[in-house]
Amino acid sequence: MQAEDLDLAYTRLCEAMGRTGEARAPLLLAMVCLGLMSRQETLAPVLALIDEAEARSKA
Repeated sequence: MQAEDLDLAYTRLCEAMGRTGEARAPLLLAMVCLGLMSRQETLAPVLALIDEAEARSKA
């Protein structure tokens, strides 16, 4: 994905979270994550991304 596409996707996600509201944003994020995970052909990249996101969230 090109940087412009990534920026557009991030912006769309942020806008959707804003419309959804703070209380329901975790549900929206979970649904997006599950949808994206289901498109992966194998488990390994999904687990690696989860581990990377967890590590970065602690930094």
